[in-house]
This record gives sequence, structure tokens and C-alpha cells, in this order.
Amino acid sequence: LKEFAGIAAGATAPESLATLAFLYMCLAISAKYGDIPSMDILVWSELPTGAGLGSSAAFAVCLAAALLTACGAISCPLKEGESTARWTEEELTLINSWAFQGERVIHGNPSGVDNAVGTWGGALRYQSGKITPLKRVPTLRILLTNTKVPRSTKVLVAGVKEKILKFPAIMNPVLDSIDAISQECQSVLEAMPANPSPDYYPVLEELFDINQHHLNVIGVGHPSLDRLCRVTASHGLHSKLTGAGGGGCGITLLRPDTSPLAVEAAKQDLCACGFECWETNIGAPGVTLHSSSSLSAEVLHMLSES
Repeated sequence: LKEFAGIAAGATAPESLATLAFLYMCLAISAKYGDIPSMDILVWSELPTGAGLGSSAAFAVCLAAALLTACGAISCPLKEGESTARWTEEELTLINSWAFQGERVIHGNPSGVDNAVGTWGGALRYQSGKITPLKRVPTLRILLTNTKVPRSTKVLVAGVKEKILKFPAIMNPVLDSIDAISQECQSVLEAMPANPSPDYYPVLEELFDINQHHLNVIGVGHPSLDRLCRVTASHGLHSKLTGAGGGGCGITLLRPDTSPLAVEAAKQDLCACGFECWETNIGAPGVTLHSSSSLSAEVLHMLSES
């Protein structure tokens, strides 16, 4: 496939890997479920690549859903008059399994977390290789900030392992504490939909702060992330790194009553640091089929221009 697409043997550019994943999935799905009809496939994304935000998984999930629908392996769930629709649980499982194959082409040995989140949406618990969807979690407003500091997940993971081997009596309790933070956060998130009290947000903010300190201790922090946390703290907001750390991205929790002015002021200060910010949500639905009428004018314009 690399030879066919004119991709060099050791190529690591996102465009090359994305092309390779597409060719592999297209041929493999065709071989298993029947020929995919001739079509134009157009991809457009607002997610930056290589920032630890799961852009490759989002690509693989959408591609798997499109190809499986096109060849009839899964249904087309969109009924006339509907703006959006989702596939059945069984079909989502199939989409996820093929998206994981696409992720393997791109990353080699991925955990499967990113494609699972992209498929099912919401929130998932990942522990010792086991992925468990959380039921009824709220949609949380966040500020997502890209420090634009490149990092290597492989190098960061190796550094954490080295620290654990060097100081096991110190590091293992820190990791146990991080696990306890995750469990506490899960309990809060699962309790919020039944009782949407504002009292939960200070708890989440405190968990953000503790978690960020622990992540610095195990060696995946970075001065850019420390700066991000200081800037948002000056606006009364709480942040932590997301992804591999060592730069990359951070998330800032926004309470429902956080004023637009406070968010805008924080964004301006973060951008003044050379960072890039978006206001978005976590806990949203996973892969969804949209009718063209449900897409925003901006998206339709971008797709038509591509």
C-alpha cells in the first residue's frame, strides 16, 4: 500500500499515515463485506493533529462508519426528516473494531481508548486495558488549550517507568492516589445527572488541582502547562494537562455560571502566551450521521471548498 500511494517506508507525516489507514480500511472492509461503491470521500476537521486530542481516532471512526455504511455492512440510520441519527449498539461495536484497525495502522500499538470515546462518546473508564463506558455523565463545559509545545508520548512514558523503578516506594503511592482521584471523579460525574447541584463543581476543581500536582510529580508536567494553570487560576479557573503531558494540551473546567467575560479574558491571556484556545464540551455523543441540512453554513462551506 505504501508503494501504491507513493509513501516512503519510514514516513511519519500525519497526511501519509492517514492515507495509508484509509487505503487499508477501504480494501479490508471491501474484502470482508463486499465492494464499496465508487464515491468521493472528503475529510474536514477542526482538531489539530499531533496535539494529543485524538484527531487520528476521530478520523478512523468517521471513516469506518462511512465505509461500513456505504458497503451495507451497517444500516443507514438516518430517516427522512431527521437531522441526526446514531447506529445500534451492535453496529457501533463494529465501527469501533474497524476504527481500532485504522488506529493500529497510524500508531502501531494504540490503547483503543481514543477510538472507543469517538465511537460511543460520553465518558469511559480505562484501567489495565479494560474499557468501561460510564452511564449518564453530564456534558461539561471546558476551555481546551494547546500550548503548541511538541512532546513524545513514548519518551514521557519511558520517563515515568524509570522513576517508578528508581523510587518505587514513593511513586507507587502517587499512582494509587491518581487512581483514587479517577474513581472519585467517576463517582461525582455519575451522581451529577440525577442531582445537578452546583456543589459538585468545587469538588471537580479540587480534583483537577490535585491531579495536576501528581502528574508533575511523576514527570509529565511542563513549564508551559504550569503557566497555563497560573493564567487560568488568575481568573478563578482550574486546569490540568490532558493527553501525554510534557506540553501538548490542557483543559480548564468552566462552571455553568462562569461568565462569558471571564472566559474571554482567560482566552485572551492564554493567547498572549502563544497558546491556542477553544471553548468546547466533554461528554458529548459519539459518532453520528448528520443530514446536510443539519450542518452549519461554515462546515458546508469548508466541505464545498475542499
